[in-house]
Amino acid sequence: MDDITSRALVSDRETRRALQLDALSAILPMERRDRLAELLTDNDVAMLKHLTREAMGENSLRALASDLAYLEAWAQAATGAPLPWPASESLALKFVAHHLWGPARRETDPQHGMPADVAGALRESEMLRSAGPHAPSTVKRRLASWGTLHRWKGQEGPFASPSLRAALRLAVRASTQPRRRKSKRAVTRDVLERLLTTCRSDRLVDTRDLAILLLAFASGGRRRSEVARLRVEQISNEPAVPLDPKKPHSPSLPCVAIQLGRTKTGDASDEGRVLLVGPPVEALHEWLLRADISQGPIFRAIDRWEAIEERALTPQSINLIVKRRCAMAGLDAREFSAHGLRAGYLTEAARRGIALPEAMQQSQHRSVQQAASYYNEAERSQGRAARLGV
Repeated sequence: MDDITSRALVSDRETRRALQLDALSAILPMERRDRLAELLTDNDVAMLKHLTREAMGENSLRALASDLAYLEAWAQAATGAPLPWPASESLALKFVAHHLWGPARRETDPQHGMPADVAGALRESEMLRSAGPHAPSTVKRRLASWGTLHRWKGQEGPFASPSLRAALRLAVRASTQPRRRKSKRAVTRDVLERLLTTCRSDRLVDTRDLAILLLAFASGGRRRSEVARLRVEQISNEPAVPLDPKKPHSPSLPCVAIQLGRTKTGDASDEGRVLLVGPPVEALHEWLLRADISQGPIFRAIDRWEAIEERALTPQSINLIVKRRCAMAGLDAREFSAHGLRAGYLTEAARRGIALPEAMQQSQHRSVQQAASYYNEAERSQGRAARLGV
């Protein structure tokens, strides 16, 4: 087979994969469709389509697709061959060694870490941007994705082997990169109030963003994906509740229930139900009334002429709204993200003395360890131990 024929066959395969990836356009980052078509194999694309049919969460599937593309690119650069299934233990160890390394040791040992030719190939394919070692959390996530894909294929991977776990533990311990939160700063109540002051005009976009901020925070710090895909059909009116629970005859507040359905840690069959009370309910009703929305997506795009589009906002749009409101409030938008609302809810709950189980019921955290970390941080900042120098 001559080179021209070989290149034509490769081009045909990539075109076919690109067309198959079009069917996943609502989930995958399609601005990189052609690059993904080049990196992923036919079996990879078939696996992603299978996972879509299995109703895997959009964010989880997007992360899996991104990690799979990176793994394929890395395997090709590091071994000259596509990613093998199942992967060998030595290949997984090589992956750790290439991504978690010490810059100081690299100065005395050029062979330490990712080889220059591998890094160059990954940069050329636009899969590598970092000049130094990866963050431990990124490496752990990609190994976890690798393991998940093995399980979906019905294959045993090397990811539970003692040698790999030991190598990963030692590499993380030697890493100089601090753990980064999804949002550098939490959107606690005081920060939220500053964001809300930027939404006080009669503009339609302000009415929408006010409802987004209040709902996302008060409903337990909802994830941006949960806010973006929220539909009118998930909202149901509940009996009004008293302003002061200890005084039944105090002024009443409106109340609605939100049926979350499938979330990052649950599925549609779970009882993911949270309540919204008071001003957030009023802001939500005001938005739905002004936008004349009675069914379908709640939070939608608005064009420059204040025409409301049919499509729902994307999770990335929710993140950008939070950042834009931070900038308008005079805050450093780089320090905040939509996840700051989730962190802020639990931090605020801890500050106000709300019991952790009660807060978790609203936030829908399944990991006590994860939820408690916000409580521990709040207690440390308010406690005496951190104030001995004051």
